[in-house]
Amino acid sequence: MLSILPSALAILICGLGGAFGAWLIADALGWSGALGAIATAIIGMVFATSLWIAGAALRKALRRG
Repeated sequence: MLSILPSALAILICGLGGAFGAWLIADALGWSGALGAIATAIIGMVFATSLWIAGAALRKALRRG
């Protein structure tokens, strides 16, 4: 059970970061309603995936060094 804890925390952090980033963009652009929610969800998923990829690359680079 403890072996999955770091991955679970990473998923939580990336998801929260993606959601927060998407919310900032949608708010700055004044998006609202159903289309704004859909766009925000898509942006959030892209942000979260990007954070996950960056974290995995950083982890790999730190293991090599």
